[in-house]
Amino acid sequence: MRLQGPEGDFPPSRRAVAASLFFSGYATAALSGCASPITTSEDDLVAEDVRIDGAGGYALPAYVARPAARGRRGAVIVVNEIFGIHDYIKDVCRRFARAGFVALAPDYFDRAGDPAPLTDFAAIRAIVATATHEQVMGDTEGAVRWLSAQPFVKRDAIGITGFCWGGTVVWMAAAQLPQVRAGVAWYGRLVRPQPGSWGAEEERPWPYDVAALMRAPVLGLYAENDRGISPESVERMRAALAAADNPTNSQIVVYPGVEHGFHADYRESYNAEAAADGWARCLAWFRAHGVA
Repeated sequence: MRLQGPEGDFPPSRRAVAASLFFSGYATAALSGCASPITTSEDDLVAEDVRIDGAGGYALPAYVARPAARGRRGAVIVVNEIFGIHDYIKDVCRRFARAGFVALAPDYFDRAGDPAPLTDFAAIRAIVATATHEQVMGDTEGAVRWLSAQPFVKRDAIGITGFCWGGTVVWMAAAQLPQVRAGVAWYGRLVRPQPGSWGAEEERPWPYDVAALMRAPVLGLYAENDRGISPESVERMRAALAAADNPTNSQIVVYPGVEHGFHADYRESYNAEAAADGWARCLAWFRAHGVA
């Protein structure tokens, strides 16, 4: 499969290989032996690898899925968890395409490596740590530019969603990028990590820090029993959003009795009921806020 941008072929980057494909399979470090992941067919869809012009002009691989029928559609940038682009993220893109959207998942970690096949969490975190806030925002801007240049995308109907690490990216993009119409953040960290903990090394803003600067409405979908995101941090974010001078009517839903990663159907933490409800809310949120 050839990797292309709107202006033609890009030169090869660090991870360009003969087949130009992403990791085939589910993230090895998180895959549950008893999981039965959802598999969405590519029938009547176009699903392919492309390259987008990321931060610093880097030719960033991305996976895109869209309806095969002609016409312009709203688009959703899909931001991965710490495990990168693997079958779960690709299937989420196809689910959006089945619902009538264009879905694009940039490979934010491509410069440093591919965490999907790894089992060593220290090695995974080392790759993730290289994706700085500035780079990620630049890559997301690149995703917006790529989508805006496509004949099958409505240029004024671009949203963003993300999971875990990607959920945090959603909040930050909704505060920083004016082209983003709406976001849906699945259990993304909201406040600065404690000193010495993972993620605290970089001096950067977090969603709570930019709550008053939100440009687009975000729906936050969170888990009551999330061991990494405390109920106190969720309430702090709710209060900050409510106190903002320019409210965007962002909302946070907390699902009782479920854990972090409840939408990830390849993981032990998956909760079918909460995942289905969150997905329905996600689609409705985008459609209600002009991403359709």
